[in-house]
Amino acid sequence: MTKKIFSRMFVSSAIVAFATVAIIMGVLYNYFNDRLVNELRLEADFIAEGVGIGGEDYLESLSDAKQVRVTLVSDDGRVLFDNTADPSEMENHLDREEIEEALKSGVGESVRYSNTLSEKTAYRAVRLSDGSVIRVSSTSISFLMLIVEMIRPMLLVLVIVLIVAAALSYRLSRQIVSPLNSIDLDNPEKAEVYDELSPMLSKISRQNHLIDRQIKELSRKKTELETVTKNMGEGLVMTDSRALVLLCNDSAKKLLGTKGDVSDNDIVYTLNRTVEFRQCVEQALAGKHFENVLSDEDHSYRVIANPVFDGDDVVGSVIIILDETEKERREVLRREFTSNVSHELKTPLTSISGFAELIRNGMCGKEDTVHFADTIYKEAQRLITLAEDIIRLSQLDEGQIMGGMNEVDLGEVAKDVCERLANVAQSKNVTLSLNAVSAKIMGNEPLLSELCYNICDNAIKYNVDGGKVDVEIINNAGKCYLSVKDTGIGIPEEHTERVFERFYRVDKSHSKETGGTGLGLSIVKHIAGVHNAHLTLDSEVGKGTTVTVAFDEAK
Repeated sequence: MTKKIFSRMFVSSAIVAFATVAIIMGVLYNYFNDRLVNELRLEADFIAEGVGIGGEDYLESLSDAKQVRVTLVSDDGRVLFDNTADPSEMENHLDREEIEEALKSGVGESVRYSNTLSEKTAYRAVRLSDGSVIRVSSTSISFLMLIVEMIRPMLLVLVIVLIVAAALSYRLSRQIVSPLNSIDLDNPEKAEVYDELSPMLSKISRQNHLIDRQIKELSRKKTELETVTKNMGEGLVMTDSRALVLLCNDSAKKLLGTKGDVSDNDIVYTLNRTVEFRQCVEQALAGKHFENVLSDEDHSYRVIANPVFDGDDVVGSVIIILDETEKERREVLRREFTSNVSHELKTPLTSISGFAELIRNGMCGKEDTVHFADTIYKEAQRLITLAEDIIRLSQLDEGQIMGGMNEVDLGEVAKDVCERLANVAQSKNVTLSLNAVSAKIMGNEPLLSELCYNICDNAIKYNVDGGKVDVEIINNAGKCYLSVKDTGIGIPEEHTERVFERFYRVDKSHSKETGGTGLGLSIVKHIAGVHNAHLTLDSEVGKGTTVTVAFDEAK
């Protein structure tokens, strides 16, 4: 701004200086020109009077006066006298403008320039009483010559004027701009500047307050958006129309397997370079909704891409990444569960149907009827137990807990379970022992009783003749432990991770003999999950199994 003010002031000063010099020269030239004409008129009139009085003697007295040229011309144009030249050698002057005008009106004037335009001559002619004409002339330099002769002093004056103008312009421009530069744009209302700037400073102040509010609002919204997107389990990516990243939350990086940092304005394809992901982005930026699935060995992700429109133009895209791994696993488990339930139901139903058909057709004797009825009863009970276990698992899956959570003594629960299983253990020739202390936890007593019962029941069923089952309740460092150790057949290492799956059996033939449904340990796992308990299993084939459940002590 200082340079612009300086340049304009300097140019203005220069123009004024040039115009001033030109005007002064013109005025002076006109002034001296008018003065010359007036003097020439006076001299002409004076000489005409002198000639009228003194005649030729008066003219002879002017022969030595060289300041002006005096010429006497007869009425027919012949030169009778000239104080600067020989009259006999001069041409006829009858056609001269001033002579012709004087002969007609008594007085004539004219101006003639030299061939080089460097001089001009002014003429004044007066007709005498005898009809002759006395002419007086004076020569001076022309305006062009005046400019040529004045060029050097003019340039010197202009240079001096321009230097002064430059210095003043520089100083004035700095003085003008200095108050503007000292304005605190954060607090413009406190600035002491020209009154003319007060409306502008007031407007700036209002704009500052508005911008501050908008910035705070944007910052708040940005913080909210970052908080929301950061805590989203789903991946969220936003891009502009050039596929540059505008927003990418941590979940998106994790789900897409992005390595390294991704900053704003990075190309979105750096997040994931698979063909499926690229296809989603390209379709969205083409204005189409598109979905695709990204899969690897262990995970499955659904990518949903939508375009963002501004009118009819696509200005970006929004991409949602959903982890469907658990959904896929649940779908697999559902199919397995359906298949297993169908199989488990089919076997006893087939047996019941077969025996019932034999009885209906009278194809068995009285003694066989009792045996068949007993078998039908056992299979029906097996179906009832299976149905109850399935219902219980369904309730646990849906979080249906009857009675809620209360303070429960785990030692009392274990004592009650051991008393209920005492006869079963005795019939299997298995020694059941309990070592329990008071251990208070927050839980659901019926579910805890079922958990303990299933673990102990399995320890008895899959034990050896003359084996032992040791149940122990431990309270240690804020943790309460239920430990069930048996001396049974044990579980091979490759099966220990799967025994808690629904309908999974290590030895299906032995399970059929014991009447197991394959859902006991699965129910145990779900009940442990409801209580945020940690479940572990340690087993060795031929030596036995130890199941431990760790609970948090009630506060």
